Amino acid sequence: MTDTVKKITEHTIYTAIANGTLEDLDPDVVAEWANKKIAQLERKAAKAKETAAAKKAEGDALTKAVLEAVTDEFEPIADIMARIEGDDVTMAKVAYRLNAAFKDGKLDKGEVVLTGENGKRKVVAYRNIG
Repeated sequence: MTDTVKKITEHTIYTAIANGTLEDLDPDVVAEWANKKIAQLERKAAKAKETAAAKKAEGDALTKAVLEAVTDEFEPIADIMARIEGDDVTMAKVAYRLNAAFKDGKLDKGEVVLTGENGKRKVVAYRNIG
């Protein structure tokens, strides 16, 4: 006597769940299907963690460059950004990393007054703590 397990489609299982007729299916087949889906979810989660770690390491390179560009004098974000090289360096990315470094206690945050053709204006500035 051979014990063959009938393959079942996802459509069949989802339809049975929706119709409340799951008990009509072979429990071993449903369990095998569920275990396969669990394994797929675990592989997907592991891949997502790996991708997130790679992105974080990439972001850390920009953070390092931003911190190296900060001097001991209060300077506006635009001046700090001008010293950072890279194609994907934007004002928003630099400002985010400067603010995060301030919250971590690595930088001091203040204001500087800039004078231009439209008059004076205050802008956020950062400097090294020291």
